[in-house]
Amino acid sequence: MKNYTKLKDLIASVEADADKFYNNGNAAAGTRVRKGMQEVKVLAQDIRNEVTEIKNSKKK
Repeated sequence: MKNYTKLKDLIASVEADADKFYNNGNAAAGTRVRKGMQEVKVLAQDIRNEVTEIKNSKKK
């Protein structure tokens, strides 16, 4: 659950830069959005692996 909370916080932190990029055309904000989305991808994969591990450990 800790990683899920981190994911929500990360999405919230990228929101301001996404607004700056999409609404104001700020290219630097776009770079920060791309970096944040890469971190989201990595964290989401970690969560997937964690869920699979927990699910499989309960089957035994």
